[in-house]
Amino acid sequence: MFNSKKSLLATSLLVIAGSANAGYEIKLSDQDTITFGGYIQGDIRYIDGNAASTLTNDDFWIGHVVKDDISNVRFHADSTRINTKYVHGDVTGFIEFDLFGGGGNEKLTNSRHPRLRHAFIKYKNWTVGQTWSTFVNTSAIAEAADFGGPLVASAFIRQDQVRYTNGNFQVAIENPESYGGYVGAGGYGSKDSVPDVIGKYTFKGDWGNVSVAAVAKQLETAMGESESALGYGIAGRIKTVGKDDLRFQFHGGNTGRYVGAAAATDLVGEEVEESTAILVSYRHFWTEDLRSNFFYGNQETDESDRDRTHWGINIFKQINPKLSYGLEVGNFEAKDLTADSDYAQFSVKYVL
Repeated sequence: MFNSKKSLLATSLLVIAGSANAGYEIKLSDQDTITFGGYIQGDIRYIDGNAASTLTNDDFWIGHVVKDDISNVRFHADSTRINTKYVHGDVTGFIEFDLFGGGGNEKLTNSRHPRLRHAFIKYKNWTVGQTWSTFVNTSAIAEAADFGGPLVASAFIRQDQVRYTNGNFQVAIENPESYGGYVGAGGYGSKDSVPDVIGKYTFKGDWGNVSVAAVAKQLETAMGESESALGYGIAGRIKTVGKDDLRFQFHGGNTGRYVGAAAATDLVGEEVEESTAILVSYRHFWTEDLRSNFFYGNQETDESDRDRTHWGINIFKQINPKLSYGLEVGNFEAKDLTADSDYAQFSVKYVL
């Protein structure tokens, strides 16, 4: 029995062509498969200016920055990730890690801690566990060397949830967190007792896709009061000429922590934050193996008066289906802090 299974494993190792979801699939039986995937990425990043992203060790831009003179170059491989997918009939389990979990130093070994990205189970129409929020349209995220591109204007959040999918419609209850609100012994958001509720409908066709989403939240303020909040968004990827595409996102209302990667909080003291975020990105293929992206993202908030912008332009060379390299230059500005920094990043990626 063992020998037959071993033979089956040896003869059924398949390389799945593709990009982010590429992997090696092992067929265990008619109903069971295991897929190993991910990628290895090395980055060289240079920043110069007076805006610094201290929470990410300046490895990539998020909405939270501080005003501080900075001029440095850093080599890292923290974008590297690995994932495993288990399939048994109608049941799928997926888990993924990258290396942005912190730890290590630049003096000796540069050891880095793994960070959980996804850990979820799918059964027919149901998804349970940690993955992209239902509010997010991942196809509308810009392609960038900088990790995630203009996150300052992107719906970009992963969290635990229970999601139901019926065709193009999705509805979910997700982990609540009153970011900027009540702070207790257990940390901020420790009084949250009502899950966030999210609904999304996606229009799809040969032309691409457009999604419309809304999130309803019950927030706990700094003084322990309860406030209702509603955020909305429209996002998508539209095919244009040849292999080119246009990606866009527009979000408004009380999106809070769902948009901008800490560019906005849910609450500012006792007031519910309101914000407006817009992102546009165009990808152009110069040849079959050479492409460029231009992206622009901006978010403005009402209560905290934040104004954050990130733009960039890049070029990627696809050496073969698995190996590519690229160069990106751009700028991040926190207008409300009178701070901005230019950056350049060179990346090499090998997709497993």
